[in-house]
Amino acid sequence: MKCPFCQHDEIHVLDTRVSEEGDAIKRRRRCGKCDKRFTTYERIELSMPFVVKKNGSRTEFSEAKLRDSLMLALRKRPVAAASVDTAVQSITEKLLTSGKREVESNHIGELVMQELKRLDKVAYIRFASVYKNFEDLAEFQDAIEEAGQERKPRAD
Repeated sequence: MKCPFCQHDEIHVLDTRVSEEGDAIKRRRRCGKCDKRFTTYERIELSMPFVVKKNGSRTEFSEAKLRDSLMLALRKRPVAAASVDTAVQSITEKLLTSGKREVESNHIGELVMQELKRLDKVAYIRFASVYKNFEDLAEFQDAIEEAGQERKPRAD
């Protein structure tokens, strides 16, 4: 590292602390040549994979788009905001830990469907009908039966 004032590369660390938010390391430094002091921050840099769309174009992953898709499917459904946050976090973590630099948009769609199936069956059917481009009632019925298969049997 070089001094931002004189560009000298002999820098001494005077103090190291975790930032108030806990997401960075704050270091107080002093230049060995000009004796000026300055602060640096070290933060984790995570890079999400690029999303490869059906038409072959690539775009940056957007957590906001992911949340919007979930919220649209869950509109007027009794699902807590905290559950949506957990679903977004789960999908984001799966993408991060995959280690891939690019991910197909249909893979993200499948992850969304998994989360919606867990959160709310009606929202799952809504999303699946658009995502899988249902064209007739038989496709709706198949999706409903698939969602219903995971239902626990009643104890009469």
